[in-house]
Amino acid sequence: MQNITPFHIAIPVHNLDECRTFYATILECEEGRSSDHWVDFNLFGHQLVIHYKPKSNEELHINPVDGKNVPVPHYGVVLPWDTFQSFSKTIKDKGVEFIIEPYVRFEGEVGEQATMFFLDPAGNALEFKAFKDMGQLFAK
Repeated sequence: MQNITPFHIAIPVHNLDECRTFYATILECEEGRSSDHWVDFNLFGHQLVIHYKPKSNEELHINPVDGKNVPVPHYGVVLPWDTFQSFSKTIKDKGVEFIIEPYVRFEGEVGEQATMFFLDPAGNALEFKAFKDMGQLFAK
């Protein structure tokens, strides 16, 4: 694959302090610039910004994928296989509750991947995944 440029994503959070702690302590993201209403983080080389927004009563939507209920919307990073394995163990050891526990999806099929889903304290769904063969990322 070619070099990939970092993405930027800004997400709403209803408790800036709680989410700041989650991203810095649980996910071990380095903090960048901040204000009273937002905080930048380095999420595996990508720019994640949490922005304060009052809490919403909107329920989490799900779609079935590989027999699991996948939350929509969600965001995350495709990690190298070994990084995914160590990251999933680290956050599991820190008590993260998973919506979908780390497992291998589409095992033995095109697009085989390790994946996991969990929520941040504001209810934003995150997915982290990995491919043993990165050439499978967009395989049909």
